[in-house]
Amino acid sequence: MDEKVGQVFSIAEDNIPVLGCTISREVYGRDDRITYFSLAKGTDISAEIHPSPKLILVAAGSLAVYGPGREPRLLESGDAILTAADEAVGMRSATGAVYTEVALGKGGTMNEVIKAGEVFRLAELVPYQAGRIVNMDVLANDRMKFVVMAFAEGTGLSEHAAPGEALIFALDGEGIIGYEGQEHVIKAGENFHFAKGGRHFVKAAKPFKMALLLTLE
Repeated sequence: MDEKVGQVFSIAEDNIPVLGCTISREVYGRDDRITYFSLAKGTDISAEIHPSPKLILVAAGSLAVYGPGREPRLLESGDAILTAADEAVGMRSATGAVYTEVALGKGGTMNEVIKAGEVFRLAELVPYQAGRIVNMDVLANDRMKFVVMAFAEGTGLSEHAAPGEALIFALDGEGIIGYEGQEHVIKAGENFHFAKGGRHFVKAAKPFKMALLLTLE
């Protein structure tokens, strides 16, 4: 994954729109792809048909997702939408937007609570439960998994290493990410990248929600 490792960063702050331009940056590209997009105020990406669904995660600004014969869906920072396969989908922004697009290749499965074309907030998919960690697999295939997690105060994941890379999206509250012997405070709207095999843990001194995009290598 073409992203900084072992430090807190912000997809929104690292991909600020450029006046009059649309910008894309692919950070992971194999059978599945992860791409950051920056749309300046008043710009548009024309509707295109793709053979697989895409998960759109808005990091900053507002984004309209549209297609022929359908009312545009407006997404704000923190919103997400799953686009349907084999349907024309375009993006435009009246104010400017930064978003992540996860294009899942063939063979993927989606959680039945997620309906294509409906706007939702990742942080609202899972509740806090006292003394517990609540997980929901949003989408997955043999190569990639996207999971939303809610950590009650005082809970966490013990140190371990993953078989692939992982990209963290902090959604609510504040957590502590341990990575290769160092601790990092991460807050809603921030991100973190684990390299393959990197030793890490998660602690929630306060209630904390995050999404985990994991490559399975």
